[in-house]
Amino acid sequence: MPDPNDLILIGILLLALVTVESGGYFLTRVVRGHVPANRLQGNFYRAGHAHAAVLLVLSIVILSVISSAALDGFWMQLARLGVPIAAILMPAGFFLSVLGTDPQRPNRLIVLLWVGVVSLTAALITAGIGLIMGGVAAL
Repeated sequence: MPDPNDLILIGILLLALVTVESGGYFLTRVVRGHVPANRLQGNFYRAGHAHAAVLLVLSIVILSVISSAALDGFWMQLARLGVPIAAILMPAGFFLSVLGTDPQRPNRLIVLLWVGVVSLTAALITAGIGLIMGGVAAL
């Protein structure tokens, strides 16, 4: 059974998926030409939308099993929160880095994407190792 704090976070993440749903509606408006966007913006909007959804669902999966990991303290918090943080930062990097009228390349806010990548990678490695160690210890 997941930790009560994990259950609360899972509930928040499920509600956050509603914002991804509304983002999907926005994306259909972009694709149909109802919202002006150049090719770069359209591509980044799609990437941001897809990353948001996948990372939120991945966060829920990890939180559902992470209490079985052989981790504590900082490492447990990284495993629990790294992917949800990436689920905020990576889409933000995609969306915010192409704001404006007809941008030809991403602006400096693209750094949010790369900070999110670091958070995601660190969390996945930590959670993966912790779960393997927890599984081995339970044998």
